[in-house]
Amino acid sequence: MKYYIISGEASGDLHGSNLIKQLYQLDTTAHIRCWGGDLMENAGATLVKHYRDLAFMGFAEVVKNLPAIFQNIKFCKQDILDFNPDVLVLIDYPGFNLRIAEWAKAKGFRVVYYISPQVWAWKENRVKKMKLCIDKMLCILPFEKDYYKNKWNWEVEYVGHPLVEVIEQFGVRSLEFGVGDNPKLQTPNPKLIALLPGSRKQEIAKKLPIMLEVAKSFPDYQFVVAMAPGLEDFFYEPFFAAYQNVSNVRNKTYDLLLQAKAALVTSGTATLETALFGVPEIVCYKGSNISYQIAKRLIKIKYISLVNLIMDKLVVKELIQDELTPANLVKELSLLLSDEKRKAELQKDYTGLKTLLAAGGHASAQAAKQIIELISIK
Repeated sequence: MKYYIISGEASGDLHGSNLIKQLYQLDTTAHIRCWGGDLMENAGATLVKHYRDLAFMGFAEVVKNLPAIFQNIKFCKQDILDFNPDVLVLIDYPGFNLRIAEWAKAKGFRVVYYISPQVWAWKENRVKKMKLCIDKMLCILPFEKDYYKNKWNWEVEYVGHPLVEVIEQFGVRSLEFGVGDNPKLQTPNPKLIALLPGSRKQEIAKKLPIMLEVAKSFPDYQFVVAMAPGLEDFFYEPFFAAYQNVSNVRNKTYDLLLQAKAALVTSGTATLETALFGVPEIVCYKGSNISYQIAKRLIKIKYISLVNLIMDKLVVKELIQDELTPANLVKELSLLLSDEKRKAELQKDYTGLKTLLAAGGHASAQAAKQIIELISIK
């Protein structure tokens, strides 16, 4: 069978790579073409476009880059036609993928969406069109199945969250082979604070300088920045110049989280990864003023962190836009490091979170099975 998979960011590359591995296990004749990243390519797919060429963040940034986005859409449609897959698998990345889904369905392709767009947060009316152009929706958040069924009368599948299996597998490898082989993580000072500022240049430029300022208030701690795999070292170098207790790692984020005492994390998938490692965290968000003002009027959810959304309560502290200041970060980080009662409550909530996310089974295997079952139906 022929599979065409589209992912547009680092988290999608991770989950897409595990999906590809499972597809090859179940279909030894699989031919897979993809948009994604190094992980998907290393899993055996033919990489068409790298996500670093697709990552435009925020309303203002998207408008600025509309010509490039439209060109990518045009190229993608032609590439799908040339490849003529048995199924199109779309991973998150809704601004791009929903356009492709509508076009692909009209062309007669079968369409699977793995990792639902967050329509429960904003642009809810997109569900009407999604029901028409998506043959199978595979959800990874436990509340999404009821949301689609109760509000939209749409039967979707909950396959569990792929991060659970990813982090479990990492933990097993760590026990077998050890972690921290990067010299920057081998230190006599066990007091590590992880900084996860995101994967896109725009968000890093907004948040990393604020995160780094906190290091001055904790001279006994080592602050380690997890650099995005798609960005070059020279992009980060100007940010680090003024700090003595700051270092960085690349492709070692999980090693870092395994050792970290606490973390400052940009909103997104990383908040969930940090929680599944059991690391106390502060969630950080700051965008351009225009993008933030528009988002504030359109987005209708109580929290920006996936941890808080899934648990439906404030488990981890969120510092958003004007609240994201060095002073506020210092205050919240001090509490995370010193308040034993708070740390115990946090770990209890993290355990509950993992239980919810593991309820659907191993997501990649479940998703691959669902995809193959769909295209086996004549």
